[in-house]
Amino acid sequence: MNVAEGSKTSGAALRLCEAIRIVPQAAGSEAGAALLADLEPALDALSLDGDARDRTSAFLAGALTNAPFLRDLACADPERLAGILSSVPQARVDRLIGETREVAGDDEAAVMAALRRLKKDLALTLALADIAGALDLDAVTGSLSRFADATLTAAIRFCLRDLARRGKFAIRDEAAPERDCGFVILAMGKYGAFELNYSSDIDLIVLYDPEHAPVTGGAEAPVEFVRLTKRLVKIMGDRTADGYVFRTDLRLRPDPGATPLAMSIPAALVYYESLGQNWERAALIKARACAGDIPCGESFLKEIVPFIWRKYLDYASIADVHSIKRQIHVHKGHGEIAVAGHNVKLGRGGIREVEFFAQTQQLIAGGRITELRGRRTLDTLATLAELDWIAADARDELTETYRFLRCVEHRIQMVNDEQTHILPAEEEARARVSRLMGYDDMGTFESDLRTRFRIVQKHYSALFENEPELASDLGNLVFTGDDDDPETLETLSGLGYQRPKEACKIIRAWHFGRYPAVRSSKARERLTELHPVLVAALASTDNADQALLAFDGFLSKLPAGVQLFSLLRSNPQLLHLLATVMGSAPRMGEVVSKRVHVLDAVMDPAFFGAMPTSAEFRAGLARTLDLARFYEDALDRARVFAQEQQFLIGIRLLSDTLTAHQVGEALARLAESIIAGLMPFVMDHVAENHGRLESADWAVLAMGKLGGREMTASSDLDLILLYDHDEGTEETDGKRPLAPSQYFIRLTQRLVSALSAPTAEGRLYEVDFRLRPSGNAGPLATRLSSFEAYQVSEAWTWEHMALTRARVIASSGAAFKERIETHIGETLARPREAGKIAAEVAAMRARIEAEKGTKDIWDLKQVAGGLVDIEFIAQFLQLVHAAERPEILSQTTETALERCRDAGYLAAGDAEVLIPAIRLYHALTQVQRLTLEGAFKVDTVPRGVKELLVHAGEAPDFAHLEHSMAECQQRVRAIFERLVGKVEIPAGQGG
Repeated sequence: MNVAEGSKTSGAALRLCEAIRIVPQAAGSEAGAALLADLEPALDALSLDGDARDRTSAFLAGALTNAPFLRDLACADPERLAGILSSVPQARVDRLIGETREVAGDDEAAVMAALRRLKKDLALTLALADIAGALDLDAVTGSLSRFADATLTAAIRFCLRDLARRGKFAIRDEAAPERDCGFVILAMGKYGAFELNYSSDIDLIVLYDPEHAPVTGGAEAPVEFVRLTKRLVKIMGDRTADGYVFRTDLRLRPDPGATPLAMSIPAALVYYESLGQNWERAALIKARACAGDIPCGESFLKEIVPFIWRKYLDYASIADVHSIKRQIHVHKGHGEIAVAGHNVKLGRGGIREVEFFAQTQQLIAGGRITELRGRRTLDTLATLAELDWIAADARDELTETYRFLRCVEHRIQMVNDEQTHILPAEEEARARVSRLMGYDDMGTFESDLRTRFRIVQKHYSALFENEPELASDLGNLVFTGDDDDPETLETLSGLGYQRPKEACKIIRAWHFGRYPAVRSSKARERLTELHPVLVAALASTDNADQALLAFDGFLSKLPAGVQLFSLLRSNPQLLHLLATVMGSAPRMGEVVSKRVHVLDAVMDPAFFGAMPTSAEFRAGLARTLDLARFYEDALDRARVFAQEQQFLIGIRLLSDTLTAHQVGEALARLAESIIAGLMPFVMDHVAENHGRLESADWAVLAMGKLGGREMTASSDLDLILLYDHDEGTEETDGKRPLAPSQYFIRLTQRLVSALSAPTAEGRLYEVDFRLRPSGNAGPLATRLSSFEAYQVSEAWTWEHMALTRARVIASSGAAFKERIETHIGETLARPREAGKIAAEVAAMRARIEAEKGTKDIWDLKQVAGGLVDIEFIAQFLQLVHAAERPEILSQTTETALERCRDAGYLAAGDAEVLIPAIRLYHALTQVQRLTLEGAFKVDTVPRGVKELLVHAGEAPDFAHLEHSMAECQQRVRAIFERLVGKVEIPAGQGG
């Protein structure tokens, strides 16, 4: 006979040696004979007749040669073994439980030793009775659970008495100190349902009532009960020479990463009422006050009944529980289950699927149908059938299968007293389990196992057949509860996560509602549904762990989540774009987390079309600034607008819908629009105190990257403010009038502040006015006549080089703008001596190289043959040839080079090096500035950023990109030295 053929408890009160119904095969005749020789004293003590002794001997040989843990227990104390064999199993178990409850003493070590000796006796008694078929599953699991209750009670009594001895606790009942103590332990999971398995941890939630607990002598309940809990864990779980009692797990308490081991009942109630998750509802179905102040625990459980059991058919919330289990991949008949290595608890067709089959239906209807509120899985299956929720054959098949699989689970654990649920991969180890189940042939055992896995799959899949599949083909993705699901860790590793345990921990934490975005149950349901596509999208960035950390940071800053999670679920492309940002562009990730609605624009089909025009930028900014209620509000709104638009421009670069050149132009247009849009507000702000200067003109002159329309995400704004006024105008017309020069200086100061001062919404741009006449030594704002005179007679060659990039981006009127542009054009088109200019440009390049030179090819601006070389070549050519051909002038370096080539001032061969080079440098610089803060260190750059750089550089891989960059820089420097001159760093300078 084997377990599959039935193992109900014997009706008569038979001793174990008389109640043996299943005799396992021994692992080997020699091993069996040697074992029986060691156990002969125990067998002699039984005084059995021939047949009975032979049967008992065969049973012991079979049970103990296949289970080393049981063999060691039996051989360590033959007298105890004789007592077990000569006792009625259930009577012995009940006596052991009674003795355990009464274990007492003043010495902690003595209490720990006593509990461990009793646990060994119980473990051997139950294992032998279970293998023999003398006790059925319910008796075994119920006895293990009641024994755990007794051990916890004994440990609590010891701790409370010790606390009382130290004057910190007033015991109300000396015989039972736990009565009315305000400290209670809830048994969770299988333990709560009296379904504890053979080598299980015990899942506990420890609570106390701070108002009711009789702490004394200035002691504080939170402190003392956390200490007491730690001591309990030690008494129960520490391994000593006598072994251990039970491993304890306290992670099912509310938000275990952020709460103490013992939690006050008011705090727990607040958590469940506001942040409780649906998987916690499922877990609390089995919760039971098992030790300590039982009435206190039962009162708490009664109080959270509305949380566990919703009043109406709860299909909305059950979607979340369904999604939890739909993630455990439902294989509907795809492929044969391999028995070797299969997890009988969590694997396909396993115990967990039977439990969730029952629990999900309890959660749906238990609020209305109180009969469905039972803790035990088999009782729930019976009730579901009585209520016609499931067919009788489903109940019968699942009940028999559940019992069978639980017996297999026990035998897996009995072999070495390990909390494992995995059938061994090695054939001989698997054969031990088969023999302990009473099978003579492992093939039959494995066939019976597969049959039962298929039965569970059939019923479990049917339960969810109308639910959308979540796990797709990725595999398990289970992040609820408190344990790492082994198959989920495998799935994550396979997807490319280097630290799958850390990934599980991060995702699981989302479900504790610590972030505002996941406080609501609806948000958590949507997030659960998003798991598979989200995990896959982040993995696709080639930097899965970094992308997940960035997404976690993003999630932590989100004000709300439902809308975004729904949006991402229904728009995979958007999710992949967001994943790219998280994996490759932390700068942009910051923007999304603060301004989630920027993603709305990405959803517009027209978004990836044409680049925004200046008119579109200005109209959009005007709409937002029109809503400003006061000056500071306008500054904040401008910052929000700029950050959003910079993000959207960046997204276009990452998604390959804009070139680097177009991005530089778009960012420049945006900056121009911001300056032009803010100037009226700045002038109004100055006017509040100082009035205005009627009939005066002003203009903002852009220089550098902004002037050249080559801005990046982190570019400064190089600006000059020019003005003019009638000679007769002496001061402004306000209550505190200013002279014209002072007025424009004040206006410039306010403009700088409006652009660069940090507000609640951050800063817009860093601003630099050092390119004005005389630099920092000159006034902040410059009258046009002074500017013109300076450029004619005082400006250095480098200042005229800078002037090649100057353009008016905001002004009081077209006439003043034209006057400035005419003067700049005339200044640049003055005849110049080529040799003199070349020497000055080369000397200036040498000075810069002495100060900032580098061998780092990724310092694209300063490296020899980098951006500065190309920009200086373009500026040199314009200064020496514009007198002859003024049409070559352009603020944009690439355009200036093209015009010089077309005019014959730049050889075609040189242009073929310089123009692709500047395009490459700009493309790489845009990616660098878009994705990363600070200096670019190639050794620490995320892989995702490297991928973007490779793509931007149109190279097959990163090594090829670096090689082609180095070659390009050498060619550019050679052209610079041929056209302009040698870069000779003066002696004593340079690094």
